[in-house]
Amino acid sequence: MCGIVGYIGNQDSKEILLRGLEKLEYRGYDSAGIAVVNNDGVHLFKEKGRIAELREIVDTSVEAPAGIGHTRWATHGVPSKENAHPHQSTSGRFTLVHNGVIENYAILKREQLQGVEFKSETDTEVIVQLIEKLANEGLAVEEAFRKAVSLLHGSYALALVDDQDKNTIYVAKNKSPLLVGLGSDFNVVASDAMAMLQVTDQYVELMDKEIVIVTKENVTIKTLEGEVVERAPYTAELDASDIEKGTYPHYMLKEIDEQPLVLRKITQQYQNEANELHIDDDILAAMNDADRIYIVACGTSYHAGLVGKQFIEKWAKIPVEVHVASEFSYNMPILSEKPLFIFISQSGETADSRAVLVQVKELGYKALTITNVPGSTLSREADYTLLLHAGPEIAVASTKAYTAQLAVLSILAAVTATSKGIALEFDLVQELAIVAMAMEALCDDKETMEDIAREYLATTRNCFFIGRSVDFYVGLEGALKLKEISYIQAEGFAGGELKHGTIALIENNTPVIALATQEHVNLSIRGNVKEVAARGANPCIISMKGLETEEDRYVLPEVNEALAPLVAVIPLQLISYYAALHRDCDVDKPRNLAKSVTVE
Repeated sequence: MCGIVGYIGNQDSKEILLRGLEKLEYRGYDSAGIAVVNNDGVHLFKEKGRIAELREIVDTSVEAPAGIGHTRWATHGVPSKENAHPHQSTSGRFTLVHNGVIENYAILKREQLQGVEFKSETDTEVIVQLIEKLANEGLAVEEAFRKAVSLLHGSYALALVDDQDKNTIYVAKNKSPLLVGLGSDFNVVASDAMAMLQVTDQYVELMDKEIVIVTKENVTIKTLEGEVVERAPYTAELDASDIEKGTYPHYMLKEIDEQPLVLRKITQQYQNEANELHIDDDILAAMNDADRIYIVACGTSYHAGLVGKQFIEKWAKIPVEVHVASEFSYNMPILSEKPLFIFISQSGETADSRAVLVQVKELGYKALTITNVPGSTLSREADYTLLLHAGPEIAVASTKAYTAQLAVLSILAAVTATSKGIALEFDLVQELAIVAMAMEALCDDKETMEDIAREYLATTRNCFFIGRSVDFYVGLEGALKLKEISYIQAEGFAGGELKHGTIALIENNTPVIALATQEHVNLSIRGNVKEVAARGANPCIISMKGLETEEDRYVLPEVNEALAPLVAVIPLQLISYYAALHRDCDVDKPRNLAKSVTVE
């Protein structure tokens, strides 16, 4: 949520900042702003809405070698120009951008800043006003910044400029992601490497509660106590073409189409020289040592965890619990004697999951992160990491990360089973290859998916997804995709639960999308379809080849039944995409949502 960029060097900073914000707009797009500093002081431009609106008000005649920028997802205060970042202190000397949530901002405001007139409703303005107060009391800017940061409780990624010093950007972080990028005679700041890939691929990771002094020549990292920290940079392994839409009208459609390729890449990445599936020995040892596995995740990743539970329990014979991170953090269940925690997160920065990880590490338990982003917070802080290898996912609604998570979970389960001497009844590499071909066939059948969306979802205000066994979990993900981008009230239910309350909501022509890919519950889910049809629903049955009947609306290519979720979700993604498209919704940037949820 929210995105930060910063630049200091010899070039004019405005366009670099604006292009960087455009790359981060998927993180928040309620409002945006930049502040650039030159010999005349700070020049501030901010506006409600998208980066395009901000571009229109930026004074192109102003040239400045340093600046900071921000694109906002609102937490404190409504989306408005006043609440947009950057925020300034009363005198205008200090200008600040901030990602995160300051939990004690009201206390600081009341106890430290009495008499200060605030212009916004944000917690961010409290920080910049506090810095000015401390500077006015005689502290040097670095010390005032350090002192202010030490008083903050909560999450933050900060970048500060001083209108009396065009040669420095002050940076700090805690819990919220932030990087410093290195260049020749310039340096940059970014909450995601892709924002500044235009100018550098060399980045330095920042750890929690570190202060960073950034000039065009140097980057100096210090602890809150002032101790200098040395840390080598790493190369951001991103291809600039991966973060462009190319010929696609939307990132979401591009990312849906990339899923067969991602699946093949994952299979290759997790094979050894003998072409056998392979997982790091330490991870296997942790899996085999666990008496129970706790999968912790949010949203789409939580739905992937539900399917992953089936893989691990049925193949590796290890009990698994799946928990919503935001609930687990505040209501931890009684744990087994030898638990292993698996955290699933596309970004590796999910704040709710990190809160659980911190608790888990304090208790001394082992943790594995499954993520798309190497070097992310969850990856760094867990004991082990399995990467998704899905490439950057820009659209807010996750598609390829979800199927990548399922694929990696299936490989983890299969390799663990093999290590325990449990023989699977199939060759997973071969079955995943069949799944990839099925995915391609589905992605090529967009016209049919568009017809289904038009037929069932063109004017409806709600829609239900039903299924049994793993189809229920896929239905949950299908409902999430539809509500995220089309704003149709969509819910997923276990087919057998309809008669326990939900069927009361069925009205004439209510769309009910039913999945039928599991032979052992095929007749049961079809019975549930009859129940809703008898009450006026408009059922759309999506079945697996070999289980189909004449009444089915769409038949999926046949794959191994256990891996059906990887295939069944593709039509649901495409149907959601076309439903949003025909309802004139912003497919890649749905209202009120952001890609990376970095606040609790």
